[in-house]
Amino acid sequence: MVLALLAVLGAVADTVALVPGMVITRSVVIRPSVYRLPAPAADSPVVRIRGDGIEVDFAGSMLVGAPFDQAPDQRRGIGILIEGGRNVAVRRATVRGYRIGILARGVTDLRLADNDVSFNWKPRLWSGRGHESLVDWLSFHHNENDEWLRFGAGIYLADVKGGEVRGNIARQGMNGLLLVRSDRLVVWNNDFSFLSGLGIGLYRASDNRIMHNRVDYCVRGHSEGAYDRGQDSAALLLYEQSSRNVVAYNSMTHGGDGLFLWAGQSTMDSGAGGANDNLFYGNDFSFAVTNGMEATFSRNRFIGNLIEGARHGLWGGYSYGSEIRGNRFKGNGIGIAIEHGQDNRILGNDFEGDQTAIRLWWNRIEPSEWGYPKKRDTRSRGYAISDNRFLGTRVALALDNTQRTVLLRNKYFGVDTLFRTSGDTTGFRRDARRTGMAALPLAPWQPNRRDPVAPAPMPGGVDPFALPMARRGRGSIRIDEWGPYDWGAPRLWPARLADSAVVRGPIAYQVIGPGGEWRLTSARGATLSKPAGKVGDTVIVTPGPGPVVDYDLEFEHQGEAVTTPDGAVGRAGDPYRFRLRHFAAPLDWRISVFAWDSLSDPRAPGEGWRAALPKVPVVTRRDSIIDWVWSKSRVPSVPDQRFVVMADGTVELPKNAEYEVIAISDDGIRVWVDDQLVIDRWSAHESVVDRADVRPGKRKIRVEYYQVDGWVELRVEVRRKRP
Repeated sequence: MVLALLAVLGAVADTVALVPGMVITRSVVIRPSVYRLPAPAADSPVVRIRGDGIEVDFAGSMLVGAPFDQAPDQRRGIGILIEGGRNVAVRRATVRGYRIGILARGVTDLRLADNDVSFNWKPRLWSGRGHESLVDWLSFHHNENDEWLRFGAGIYLADVKGGEVRGNIARQGMNGLLLVRSDRLVVWNNDFSFLSGLGIGLYRASDNRIMHNRVDYCVRGHSEGAYDRGQDSAALLLYEQSSRNVVAYNSMTHGGDGLFLWAGQSTMDSGAGGANDNLFYGNDFSFAVTNGMEATFSRNRFIGNLIEGARHGLWGGYSYGSEIRGNRFKGNGIGIAIEHGQDNRILGNDFEGDQTAIRLWWNRIEPSEWGYPKKRDTRSRGYAISDNRFLGTRVALALDNTQRTVLLRNKYFGVDTLFRTSGDTTGFRRDARRTGMAALPLAPWQPNRRDPVAPAPMPGGVDPFALPMARRGRGSIRIDEWGPYDWGAPRLWPARLADSAVVRGPIAYQVIGPGGEWRLTSARGATLSKPAGKVGDTVIVTPGPGPVVDYDLEFEHQGEAVTTPDGAVGRAGDPYRFRLRHFAAPLDWRISVFAWDSLSDPRAPGEGWRAALPKVPVVTRRDSIIDWVWSKSRVPSVPDQRFVVMADGTVELPKNAEYEVIAISDDGIRVWVDDQLVIDRWSAHESVVDRADVRPGKRKIRVEYYQVDGWVELRVEVRRKRP
C-alpha cells in the first residue's frame, strides 16, 4: 500500500479527514467518521502527531485497524503515535483493532481525555476451565528497552513528563494504561477493566496521582474451585523504582492481584532503592485471585483500603518501615502476611473473618541468586501492632522467628486462637486480652476522607464503588480463551467444574448474562434439554453419537440491552444471536514413561539415546487425553524429573472441516501425524505452544517428550479450526 503523507499546516482547514500515513502538526478537528486504516507494518503507526501546542479533537471518530471479527491476537500496529512536543492533547478518539491504541514518547504536558481504546490486541489464553497452562504466565520484570511493547496496550506512555489522563476507556484488551519512565501525571476517572493483563502498569514512573478510576476484572489464570494463580495479572502494577505515587479512591477488584508492587531488579541485585513512599489510600482491592495487595522489598503506606475475599489481603515480603493503618481485611485466607519484614507498623485495622489475621515469619534459607539478602539484614523483627480489632478470625497472630513484636490496645472478639508462636520470638510483648464472645457489627466500608493524610478528592471525580460488578464475589470471574467475561452478552457456561473435563457425555450449562429470555434457533451435533427459558437457567447438552464431540448450537436472546463481545451496544428488547460451539476428539493414547540417566539423555546428539533407555517403562497407561501440568508428579510412579514419554494414539476426524494438532510442552517435544514429523521442538525450553495442520479421516498421532527438571507441561490435542 502506498502511504499518503499529509502535513496539516496553517493554511489547511481546521476540520480534516484522516488518511493513511497522516502527520498532524497543528490543532485540528477530525471529520467524524469510521476510518478503516490498517497498520502498514507490525510496529507502524497509522496517524502521527508532532509539534508543540497541539490539540487534536477526533470528535468521536473511530480508527479501525482490523475487522471486528478478526482474532484479537492478529491485531497489529499503532493507531495514534505522539512524537515528542510540549502541551499536546488528544481527545474523543475511538481506536480499536491495533496492538497499541495510543503511544506517546517524550512528551511534556500531555493530555489524553475521553478516548476509547478498547478492543485492541490481546493473546489467546491456553489455560481453561479446570486446567492451567504455564504458557499464560506473564513476566513484567524487564522493560529497560520497552520490552512491554510486546504486550500491547490501550495507551502506552514512555518518557512523558506531566499532564493528565482522564475519562478514557480501555476494555477487552490485555493492558489498559502503561506508564514507562513517565512522571507527574494525573490519571483519573478512567475505566480500565475486563483486561487479561494489567489495568494500569508503572515502570520507573514516579510522582503520579491515580484516583477515581475503575480498574476491575484485570485477570487471567483463574478457574474457581480448580486453581487461582492470577499468573501475574493485576489491576495495578508498580515496578522498578516507581516511587511517591498517590493511589486513592479507585475500585481495583477481581484482579490477579489488586496491587502488585515490586522494587525491581536493580534493588534485587544491589539491595538499594525500591518502589518506595507510595500512598495507597481508600481503594477497594477485593476479590483478588491471589493477593489484594502485594508489595515487596520496599517502604510504603497502605491506609484505609478494603481487601475482601483474597488469598492474602496484603502480602508484604521484605517490606520495611511501612505503615499499614485503618484498612479492613475481610474473609481472606490471611489478612497480612509478611516474611522477612522489618520495622513495620500495623495500626487500627479491622480483621473480620480471616482465617489468620496476621502472619509474620523468617525463612532461614533464601534464594542464593538474590543479591538483596547478601547486602541487607533480612531478619523478621521490629513490629508495632496496636489498636486493631480482630473479629471472628481463627488465629489473630501467627509469629515465627520474629523478634521485638509489641502489641498494644488490640481488641479480640470471637477469635479461636489469639497467638500462635514458634522459633525465636525474643521481645514478643503481648497486650492485655480485651476479648468478647461475638464480633462487633461493622458499618459498611467507605473510604475515610477525614483522615489527616487523605488525598483531597478530585473535583468531579467519579465514585467507582457505586458500580455493582465490583461487589460481586470472586465466583463472578469467568475467563475464556480471550480473557475475562464482562457479562455484557449472553452465553452458556459450564455449570459444574467437573463438566469442564468431560470429553464425551452430557454437560450442564448455565445461561448467564443480561436478563431476559432465550430460545434455541438451530442445533448441530447435540440435543438440548429444553428449547427455551430465562437467563439463569441450567440446561443439559447431550452430544450426538460417535467418538468425536462436535456441536454448534445457536440461540436468540431478548430482554435487557446487550453489549456484544466486539463492543456493539444494543437496545433493550432487541433480539441478539449467540452460539455455543464445542469440539473434543479423544484419542486412544497408549503412554509409556521411562526414566533416563546420563547414558540415555535425550538431549545428546543423534538418536542413540532411545536404545539406551531402560527396556521396561516405569509407567504404562491408557488415556483419552494427555494434559500434564505440575511441579511435583501427579501420576503415580512418574518421577518429578528426568523422564521420557512415548505415546501414540488414533483419532477419526469427520470430513467437511479443518483440524490442527496442538502441543504445549516444557521441556522437549516431537509430534508425528501418520509418521510425518510435524512438530519438532527438541531443545529444552519453557512452556510454548506449537501447532500443525491435520487432515480429516483416521489419523495416527505419535509423541515423544522429555523432561529435565522444574515444571512439567505436556498437552497434546486435536482441535477443529474455526472459520
